[in-house]
Amino acid sequence: MRNLNQDTITQAVLERIANTPNPRTKEIVTSLVTHLHDFAREVKLTEEEWMQGIQFLTKTGQMCDAKRQEFILLSDVLGLSMLTIALNHDKPAGCTEPTVFGPFFLEEAPQYELGADVANGAKGTPCLVSGRILSLTGETIPGAKINVWQADEDGLYDVQYVSPDRIQARGILTSDANGGYHFKTIVAEAYPIPTDGPTGDFLKATSRHPWRPAHLHFMVEAPGYERLITHVFRADDQYLDSDAVFGVRQTLIADWPQQADGTYTMNYDFVLNPIAKKS
Repeated sequence: MRNLNQDTITQAVLERIANTPNPRTKEIVTSLVTHLHDFAREVKLTEEEWMQGIQFLTKTGQMCDAKRQEFILLSDVLGLSMLTIALNHDKPAGCTEPTVFGPFFLEEAPQYELGADVANGAKGTPCLVSGRILSLTGETIPGAKINVWQADEDGLYDVQYVSPDRIQARGILTSDANGGYHFKTIVAEAYPIPTDGPTGDFLKATSRHPWRPAHLHFMVEAPGYERLITHVFRADDQYLDSDAVFGVRQTLIADWPQQADGTYTMNYDFVLNPIAKKS
């Protein structure tokens, strides 16, 4: 097709990809092209604005490395991360709800025995965390792999430090024979997401704050059950209703009472969803 214009180019592109062999790829790309073209027409996108968009995405990619995933951060503040979670993890009532993964997870976290101090010297007020891993029918799940990670009292994860000398405030534990878990760490504090990259520029341009309410990350895995990626939030946090990444769910909010000695405690039971059996 020649002499393409703003009204005919979309159909021309769709015809070029009509023979995409994978049906799901074809469905996604077709919809993406259609919506992108409609968006450009709707806002009457200028060449200068599109170049700014390209530069923004380029900078986002350049900020990504083994310790930071800027595209995840951008997806989070756009609400896209939580939307995909809601679309793909519609669990039965009673199951613990999932939330965003976040950009600072590490695959190679240290293994700890129950009761150990996973803070490993991270700055913060001591906190004792405990609970159980349960099935939807209330049975305890022994041997569940519990991956935990969090920021320190300065709002920084260990990987955000320029030269971290050790892994801190993260670790892997295993639930006991009764499905129980307990470990020492530091109390979670509210913190701002990184604003030194394009995601920060986006927040400033849209007059939004970068703060996340205080939370502790959990990833729980057990044979026969769906993997759970979630947080537990502090009930007294001021940012619960304006989380920068839209990750708060009412069922994930818990009390973190302070004890007489100044330390904190947090108790939370996780309920896993069984993997559906194939018929």
